[in-house]
Amino acid sequence: MVEVRVPAKVNLQLAVGGAGADGYHDIATVFQAVAVYDHVFAEPGDGVSVQVEGSAEVPTGSDNLAVRAAKALAEHADVSCDVSLRIRKQIPVAAGMAGGSADAAGALLACDALWGLHTPRDELETLAAGLGADVPFALLGGTALGTGRGDRLTPVLAAGSYQWVFAVSDSALSTPLVYAELDRLREGSVLPEPAVTDRMLTAVRRGDAVELGKCLRNDMQRAAVSLRPQLQLVLEVAEEYGALGAIVSGSGPTVACLARDEEHALDLAVALTASGVCPKVLRANGPVPGARLV
Repeated sequence: MVEVRVPAKVNLQLAVGGAGADGYHDIATVFQAVAVYDHVFAEPGDGVSVQVEGSAEVPTGSDNLAVRAAKALAEHADVSCDVSLRIRKQIPVAAGMAGGSADAAGALLACDALWGLHTPRDELETLAAGLGADVPFALLGGTALGTGRGDRLTPVLAAGSYQWVFAVSDSALSTPLVYAELDRLREGSVLPEPAVTDRMLTAVRRGDAVELGKCLRNDMQRAAVSLRPQLQLVLEVAEEYGALGAIVSGSGPTVACLARDEEHALDLAVALTASGVCPKVLRANGPVPGARLV
């Protein structure tokens, strides 16, 4: 059996351009991988199958991203796609933390090892990009600048470690729905080319958590809050209890709160739970490496 551990992500900045003719949006973002992990297990099987532990919301058929990843790798390598996959979930589902993308990256790495393929890294990254915009970053991890649809990655020189508290919702938000709401809210506006700020990149390079907190920004936040007004209460509680910054993670509905240190992260987690604005919190540090064999 092969086991791969793969992290969630948070977008430190997420700038979203207008929809193109194909309906997709170009983005510019700074990804950071955080220590909330899914584990993907692979062992020999007859055909491809997947079991999911820790969530009843993840599909187990052909539309499961890990299954699609296994099939893509098998086709690329011209081998039979015989694998039994098992996913142990900790990353919240449809929460703006790239849990499905993490599972796809984990399956690519696990199947590659199980089948003894030794696929070059650049080929795995190409396969990852074909599966979803966030999948290449789940392979890479650390801190990176993402452009295009988020799949063109440039590692970012980063110093220090950051303490995060994630306020997790009890219901999911569909990424296409959030994009549609964003388009509605910005209809008629002239939109600049998406870009991240030099100020953000400088803060990350210096490991300056205070400055980083001031730079957190997500163009999708407005749309997520429009669809889930409760998120505004979460953001307000985080500010009230001294978060260096708080932001909707990706398309939401998870809210990522940056803490000063581990003690403050614990206090912030307790405050968010006690306030009743979210049913669950997760604490994690970042950045961490991407998908890795265990």
